[in-house]
Amino acid sequence: MTNRQHPSPPDAVVVGAGLAGLACALDLSGAGLRVELLEASDGVGGRMRTDRRDGFLLDRGFQVFNTSYPQVKRRLDLRALRLRPFTPGLVARTSSGRVRLTDPTRRPGDAGELLPGRVLPARDLAALAALTARDVLLPAKRVGRMTDRTASEALVRAGLSPLAIEDLLRPFLSGVFLEEGLETSARFLHLVWRSMARGTLCLPAHGIGSVPAQLADGLPEGALRLESAVAEVTDSGVLLADGGERPAGSVVVATDSATAARLLPGLPVPDSRTVTTYYHAADRSPLTEPTLVVDSGLAVLNSCVLTEVAPSYAPPGTALVSTSVLGSGPPGGERTVRARLAELYDTDTSAWETVAAYTVEGALPAMRPPWPLSRTTRFARGRYVCGDHRATGSVQGALASGSRAAREVLADRAAARTAGT
Repeated sequence: MTNRQHPSPPDAVVVGAGLAGLACALDLSGAGLRVELLEASDGVGGRMRTDRRDGFLLDRGFQVFNTSYPQVKRRLDLRALRLRPFTPGLVARTSSGRVRLTDPTRRPGDAGELLPGRVLPARDLAALAALTARDVLLPAKRVGRMTDRTASEALVRAGLSPLAIEDLLRPFLSGVFLEEGLETSARFLHLVWRSMARGTLCLPAHGIGSVPAQLADGLPEGALRLESAVAEVTDSGVLLADGGERPAGSVVVATDSATAARLLPGLPVPDSRTVTTYYHAADRSPLTEPTLVVDSGLAVLNSCVLTEVAPSYAPPGTALVSTSVLGSGPPGGERTVRARLAELYDTDTSAWETVAAYTVEGALPAMRPPWPLSRTTRFARGRYVCGDHRATGSVQGALASGSRAAREVLADRAAARTAGT
């Protein structure tokens, strides 16, 4: 993988080296096309990057890696990522204290935590088990054909009580959807629930950025050009911000939705969600297990001790705590978050060191119903657009959209050759 330019014009230019762009470029080059992948920044991954600072690994916003996604299984060497799992469950801080929800099929020793009345009434436990079983067994294609509604409506229809939704599911899902109202598509809810039940939530030992880095290692020599911002998509190819031009018969815009709308005027894009993640260092871990903590009061979305999941995220003897909040942060910023963390973890946080804070604008598309789980990437003749905003706000969605873009590029090129003969 280098930044050397192809000696001749490429067959296709892909703009943006996030997951969608990487998947598209890999599939196009695998089909024999000369591809240039142009990335404005100094590295691949888009929103899925990891910074190294003073011995810490700092993902640009808290992210988890799900092993069950079909695109992940097809494209990545999971062993090489050295994945470290989270506990299959969560701890919720509610008005009545701390409660634990776990998967008894994976943690039989924790089954006692699920005795009726300890976390949820028996009726809610049965409804949650039925929802999980249906989503695990239901073919993914059936999910895409179901009548869509909001996630909130879907949970009510599943028979879950206001207590279960407000104390446990809303706090957890708010961190997944990056919105508090559970207005996200029920189709996406069912896919998320299905993937979590079928797979394992993990972190790569060397940070979430090792996922796109592994994909980029599969690109042909010279295909990737970093620090090559595209200013405009033209009739003949693309115009670079430095004034250079790259002609190409096929151009795929694989950027965030805002940049895609700028490069492809007239492209409809959804609203997006913003999230801020704070990183704190502590002398000792406030929770000695790799478990996600959620806040029923929604002052924060979630928190976890990253070094309990993957010790490599911090120097030896230091605990690294990640905490995410909606938007650009609460009034009072980091002080407000630190105060709430003291309550969530039942510990004194005054000596915790603030390591970093990342605000990620456009972290996820706003997936309101009816939300199509996939849509064509064709925008105009020879012009395509892909990304999670064209599918689902997930690793699977981004990779699948990039893969679909490559298929449609190849199909259109084949049809053009046939028409020419």
